[in-house]
Amino acid sequence: MPQLTEGSAKTCLNVDLFLSIVGRYRQLRSRFLYGLGDMFGNCSSPRAGDKALAAPISCAPPSSTRPNATILLCTLNGDRFLSDQLASLERQTFKNWKLIASDDGSLDRTRSVLLAFQKSFEPGKVEIIDGPRRGASANFLFLACAENLVSDYYAFCDQDDVWEPDKLARAIDVLQQADDIPALYGSRTRLINEDGNEIGFSPLFRKKPDFRCALVQSIAGGNTMVFNQKARDLLVFCGTDVNVPSHDWWLYQVISACGGKVHYDLYPSVRYRQHSDNVIGSNVGWAARMRRLEMFRLGRFRRWADFSETALTRLRPRMTAENQRIFDLFCKARHAPLLQRVLIFAQTGVYRQTFLGNLGLAAAVLLKKI
Repeated sequence: MPQLTEGSAKTCLNVDLFLSIVGRYRQLRSRFLYGLGDMFGNCSSPRAGDKALAAPISCAPPSSTRPNATILLCTLNGDRFLSDQLASLERQTFKNWKLIASDDGSLDRTRSVLLAFQKSFEPGKVEIIDGPRRGASANFLFLACAENLVSDYYAFCDQDDVWEPDKLARAIDVLQQADDIPALYGSRTRLINEDGNEIGFSPLFRKKPDFRCALVQSIAGGNTMVFNQKARDLLVFCGTDVNVPSHDWWLYQVISACGGKVHYDLYPSVRYRQHSDNVIGSNVGWAARMRRLEMFRLGRFRRWADFSETALTRLRPRMTAENQRIFDLFCKARHAPLLQRVLIFAQTGVYRQTFLGNLGLAAAVLLKKI
């Protein structure tokens, strides 16, 4: 066996040290890129031990004296999965609901599916109208801000998901505790594929959902959201012509900015279907994260922040004094030089729900991408 000389021993040690440094660099680089993808994503595949699913709450039997809810459904060429969604509405344990479906010009059998569903109920239970044909978010805001719309509660509804039977009942039981202030319910989701098979869950968020978070992250999908009349009044105040990244993020920002109650339910109330025609979809996997990273590089998220800043300026008179202060600092920081930007952002206290998401947020601040 050849003898190991002092020189060769030092060489081996240097090589080992070099490989250790390279390995550590790759690990940190991977975590950093993951954080950028996580910063703007809101879905993940299930992790080991990820079982924090709250048990379904018990609900009182439905009666005519219970509150009423209006389901706001937006459709566009959705006949492939629409029947499953409508069937899940019919299975709701909370029965005192009305459905308004706004179709944005479908060319498939979507309208026929809606008409058949309408005929299975008494007149007035299901209403079908024409949408504005300006995209999904504009359609949802068109519905939510419609004149002469009166209800205790409102629920956004996508055309391709499946609601759990207690979805409405669970949300309304929470919202009834809001004490006459704007209130919003949102939840985690269970991800399913095109065949309805479970493939994971959206992330489990545990930090408080408030305005400092809402400025930089949307935590609940619109397909889970239910809100009260006071919340709708704020949407009407802002109008349907606001240019926002998404209707669900906008609703979260509006309610939290004005001191309303935002409840994020750990229980997945909706089966969120993933398919090739999703308007947004989940961000599971490295391919999705890399797409998000490319959007980050191209400035997409800074443009979204521009939209939010402009829209929220309209709402500023209705914000709480503290949230006005936070919003003003946020706007000032976004347009400041690097050192001032970092210091002012620190004063805002804005945050995201995960450690990796906050790493991505820090990168966005440093690179002026937000």
